[in-house]
Amino acid sequence: MKAIVWLAVGAIAFLAGLLFEYAIATGASGRAALGLFALSYLWLGHKVLARMAKNIAKGKIFDENFLMGVATLGAIAIGKPAEAVTVMLFYQIGEFFQEMAVAKSKKRIGDLMDIRPDYANLIKDGKLEKAAPETVRPGDLFAVKPGEKIPLDGIVEEGEAMLDAAALTGESAPRRAAAGDAVLSGCINQNGFLTIRATQTFGESTVSKILDLVENAAAKKAPTETFITKFARYYTPAVVGFAALLATVPPLLFGGEWLDWISRALIFLVISCPCALVVSIPLGFFGGIGGASRKGILVKGGNYLEALASLDVVVFDKTGTLTQGTFKVAEMLPASGFSAGELLELAARAEAFSSHPIAASILKEYGKDVDKKSLSRYEEIAGHGVSACDGAPDGAGCQTILAGNEKLMRKMGIAHAQPQSAGTTVHVAAGGAYAGCIVIADAIKPDSRGIVAALKKLGVRKTVMLTGDAPQVAQMVARELGIDETHAGLLPQQKVEKIEALMEAMAKSQPAFARRFRGRQSPAKKTLAFVGDGINDAPALAMADVGVAMGALGSDAAIEAADVVLMTDEPAKLAEAVKIARFTKRVVWQNIALSLGVKFLFLFLATFGVSSLWEAVFADVGVSLLAVFNSMRAMKK
Repeated sequence: MKAIVWLAVGAIAFLAGLLFEYAIATGASGRAALGLFALSYLWLGHKVLARMAKNIAKGKIFDENFLMGVATLGAIAIGKPAEAVTVMLFYQIGEFFQEMAVAKSKKRIGDLMDIRPDYANLIKDGKLEKAAPETVRPGDLFAVKPGEKIPLDGIVEEGEAMLDAAALTGESAPRRAAAGDAVLSGCINQNGFLTIRATQTFGESTVSKILDLVENAAAKKAPTETFITKFARYYTPAVVGFAALLATVPPLLFGGEWLDWISRALIFLVISCPCALVVSIPLGFFGGIGGASRKGILVKGGNYLEALASLDVVVFDKTGTLTQGTFKVAEMLPASGFSAGELLELAARAEAFSSHPIAASILKEYGKDVDKKSLSRYEEIAGHGVSACDGAPDGAGCQTILAGNEKLMRKMGIAHAQPQSAGTTVHVAAGGAYAGCIVIADAIKPDSRGIVAALKKLGVRKTVMLTGDAPQVAQMVARELGIDETHAGLLPQQKVEKIEALMEAMAKSQPAFARRFRGRQSPAKKTLAFVGDGINDAPALAMADVGVAMGALGSDAAIEAADVVLMTDEPAKLAEAVKIARFTKRVVWQNIALSLGVKFLFLFLATFGVSSLWEAVFADVGVSLLAVFNSMRAMKK
């Protein structure tokens, strides 16, 4: 509102000056007109003049403030105060609309990220006590009533409710939360009363990390932004130098009219102001980051958004990324003399004390309580499996049950089958006799099945899968998903080595411009993305041009190391992120082409005296506004 009043006062003073100048042709009215023009010029232009003086004092001469200041002061010097005020008035109107667009963009992200909790209902001595989220410590109990935000990450102790996670993940469907479930800060409790035990401090919580990502994203410039900044360093002094030559050379060498050529030079300076480039390009990337966050895709900076637009190779981790990361019994192959039920019961008894995910999947499939009192001499054999004695430990009825891999069977001298099933095989033996084997499989995420085809459609040349799992399991997943290249049995460091090799091969095929460009990325460079979720993926995420973490269930280390976070754990979100990135990049380059194209046209016209100062103002402000409105499209993508 203040900006509108400020502009209105300047415009009224300017219009009054025009009335005095053109309606009454007396000396007194002329002086009044000059006074009103001076008042409106200083009212509208004092910030520009102050910034120009401040920057000159710092040695930063050539910027848009210098161009505007010199052009308008020159116009006043040659007796065109009305034109000078017009330049400042329309420049400020353009600035007003630009600031309004930026504020609107920030507000949209602010509304989207309106997930910062105001308080936590801390439970002390059975009573609820409001406390700042920052004061809650891991292990503390807090309550969340219907309609309230969950202030910190935690585990539900009591209660059941539907949670709205739209601000975190972009999902419209609410999620059910009950006792034992992990819940994320920032979700809104829709209908139940929950008692939650905090697992993180507020500073380490999901909501805090998301807010930090969004607030700091604009600080990381894209290569195109950096490129334009470097371009402006040469462009601005060049146009100032050309304007000086335009004002002096024709009158000195060819007998031109000084007033005419100085006027052309001033018009040239007004047109040359790079306002549209300076404002619209960062606004375009900011809008793209905001548009992505609405979909549950958090991008840590414009540089990573631009890198996503140029993906050439995408490398996936397997477990937890393309697969669900939760094991289940896929097949039971009992040996002669044993039934499938007997095989499963023996395996469940052997695994009764184990906390391993494979043991959990066997016990879940068994579905009954195991009488642990009858089990003794339980032993976990590192890298092999488990051993337990079923029955009286010292009596003749004690039977040793073994459950583990082939190494365990070989170590114990037990002949065993070698199934070709794709999955982790658990061999079982009882009393020295082979009972058969159980195949444990990690199910492929339904969302993973279309990701490779979607990326290929977007022009990604190669997809690669890196995993520490067995080769036969990796090959089965790769075949089902259509992945081009697979490397199995890898340690975390070996994943990094594979990524380095892929990046070196890509670098050799890059355009000469991209190879010569100093820095990690250039606007022309093809990029590699690594997608992972576990703590062992952090080195690979950091190594890639773009590290993409599966955020909702991913480890803190993976999210910290990543450049992009997919909050829903859906690999298909990567294709959506690439589409948003490419749309944003198109918008940015449209702005560059529009700004420079119109400017060079009017600069040419101004040089030959075809364009007036009025047209120069409309060219400058008009192009800026068109570029700003075009940038806002990225937010809506």
